[in-house]
Amino acid sequence: MSGVLVGVGVGPGAPDLMTLRAVRVLRETDCIAIPRRSEFDESLAWRIAKENVGEVPGQERLFLTFPMTKDPERLKPAWAKAFAELAPRLAAGKRVAFISEGDPLVYSTFIYLLEAAPEHFPGARVEVVPGVSSITAVPAAVVQPIADGQERIAVLPATYGVDDLSRVLRDFDTVLLMKVSSVMPQVVAALEQEGLLDKAVYVSRASAGAERVVRDLRTIRNDKCDYFSMVMVAKKERSGVLAGRAVAALAEATS
Repeated sequence: MSGVLVGVGVGPGAPDLMTLRAVRVLRETDCIAIPRRSEFDESLAWRIAKENVGEVPGQERLFLTFPMTKDPERLKPAWAKAFAELAPRLAAGKRVAFISEGDPLVYSTFIYLLEAAPEHFPGARVEVVPGVSSITAVPAAVVQPIADGQERIAVLPATYGVDDLSRVLRDFDTVLLMKVSSVMPQVVAALEQEGLLDKAVYVSRASAGAERVVRDLRTIRNDKCDYFSMVMVAKKERSGVLAGRAVAALAEATS
């Protein structure tokens, strides 16, 4: 194969957070591969991108369906179909851009394509165009620094480590919990146990028109929250890097 498979991050939701490179690559590619949850659902990634890409004469738009499930019996046929659709295009030397919300290398469907490329698309070159991730879009929405100095951060899907959440909250200065929609009761319970409820904020669809920010998580403890949501826990009390003892420490460190 002599084609090129490009993973393109289109950002967290707002079309104007797409990078200039992402827009250029999508306008110049032969085919845009567009992931969606079902044939009846609109692709969020394409909703973000299409405003910037517009109509490109001769460009193909290829919709690929990936069910939102962990059931291998449903996933395998979907992936087999995706490989069968992409392989001949890459074999013909085409450039195929696979779009992803956020960044294509952060909790993205594109990662599975990347891992499968040597087997299913031998000889094809793989490139990546990074995008603005929700990991930075959520802190921006609430104007909350992620880390400075020697602070430690943790990013994890809340569904993966509910049992270990209290330990993570103790061990890190800032914690970003992704995909919290199905585990909000457990998240709130862990925050209460660690005395960190007042340090937590919930954000869904950061930067998009439907962005929602909740600072008292108790009010949504039992809600069915949005799939595209995150809880940020920032433990550090900030009084300004140039205030009080911080100034003396900074002066000593630079002397």
